[in-house]
Amino acid sequence: MKSVALDGRQPLHRFLTPHWAHAPLSGAGAAANGGRFNRPGAHALYLATDVATAQAEYAQGALWADPGTHCVYAVRAKGVVDFSEGFVPGRWDAIWAEADCDWKWIARVEQRDPPSWLIGDMLLAAGAPGLLYPSTKRKGGICLVLLLDMLARSGGSAHVHDPKRRLPRDARSWP
Repeated sequence: MKSVALDGRQPLHRFLTPHWAHAPLSGAGAAANGGRFNRPGAHALYLATDVATAQAEYAQGALWADPGTHCVYAVRAKGVVDFSEGFVPGRWDAIWAEADCDWKWIARVEQRDPPSWLIGDMLLAAGAPGLLYPSTKRKGGICLVLLLDMLARSGGSAHVHDPKRRLPRDARSWP
């Protein structure tokens, strides 16, 4: 697998549900429900390399997107698997061709493990803290999933850019 290092200089983007703007690094939503590359129980942070892709991923195809809080992140990590070019026969195991599967349907309706979760398992087994991959919501967009436990174990870090401390510090404003 081709891997890259992230040095914290490229801004990464995410839109958060405003209710969770006080915890922009938690990965709790992905842990509660699972995500494209993480099973329920595994904390993961899904980011994008540009604002338009982050917005498209947040909207998930909806014409009218819910309100969202845009955050910018700096990530330092070594050994991030670079799948940003998509499935490349001969370079990737055949299961990678199914990375853009309808994981929600497979997991929730068919009640079986989506191929993308198996890819997440492979990342964890390899000690990879994250994966760059093509967006399924915006052609040409690139996303990054950070597997937060592995990121911490590998000495990597993720920080939200909030120098003026404008993000809420807790959830008191929400019932």
